[in-house]
Amino acid sequence: MTDTILDVANLTLGVRNGNQPPTVIVDDVSFQIGRGERFGIVGESGSGKSMTLRSIVGLLPRGVEILNGSLRYGDTDLTTTTGAARRAMMGPEIAMIFQEPMTALNPVLRVGDQIAEGSRRHLGLSKAEAWDLAVTMMAKTGIPDPARRARAYPHELSGGLRQRVMIAMALSCKPKLLLCDEPTTALDVTVQHQVLRLLEELCEEVGASLLFVTHDLAVVNQTCDELAVMYAGRIVERGSVERVFRRPEHPYTAGLLASAPDFDQPDRALVAIPGFPPNLARRTHGCAFAPRCTFAQEHCHAASPTLDEREAGHASACFEVDRLLEVTA
Repeated sequence: MTDTILDVANLTLGVRNGNQPPTVIVDDVSFQIGRGERFGIVGESGSGKSMTLRSIVGLLPRGVEILNGSLRYGDTDLTTTTGAARRAMMGPEIAMIFQEPMTALNPVLRVGDQIAEGSRRHLGLSKAEAWDLAVTMMAKTGIPDPARRARAYPHELSGGLRQRVMIAMALSCKPKLLLCDEPTTALDVTVQHQVLRLLEELCEEVGASLLFVTHDLAVVNQTCDELAVMYAGRIVERGSVERVFRRPEHPYTAGLLASAPDFDQPDRALVAIPGFPPNLARRTHGCAFAPRCTFAQEHCHAASPTLDEREAGHASACFEVDRLLEVTA
């Protein structure tokens, strides 16, 4: 990929257990994001998608660490960047929107002050200039009466307005890369659609690339160009959203699509994926999805498939992809 803004290579995250081997929670994950590209990571809870996102901004939970691999933002290796240097990048280079704004926003500060803090720190604006910019950004995100709402505290705003405050805060310094950790999960469908439209418009306005983590396939379809599907800490399929949705090459991806409503086929029955995700502390040698997979053969339980490209730009990790494609054709 040319003009790459983020290059994640062989990223492995884990929890060390004294003298025992570490428990791996993200295993050998690699992907690239180009300038202006919208990249999605999808998977059920516990698949490692949010941990991957948090490793980029250095917000891994206590005890979780990078065991291997690199995170390159442009020419900077984020895995070796000091805390002060990384914090200087957060705002004008990389910004993040968190899943639940009520816990991400400071409850004792006015939302206008929280938005203004980034532009004062990174853009060198005066207090009055930063406040004016905060009100302007709130207006751009569609918050009604932004001058008055800027003086409100987070608990005085609805969930949709709080999420718009988070978007205004993240985009106030015009970042080059915007990270979104399931930012629409707590919103109703109507507000969710408005927020996604707003994200698209503002990313185009500031020229930001987008890395969007979610479990919602409809959100990915609406927001992203490229997609990685994660299961048990690994990427099992990667490609364009259009190609993955049209012809999935991993049984887990096909299962996710079959379990989601299709408004073009309202009479289609929803099919749940059987079983449960594996315990990552007890990894087996075979494919992690094999115990839940209707296509699994004996060799699927004995060895783990690698992520291979059958065609340019599309890769999957499945031994039985030909049987899958034959059934779903």
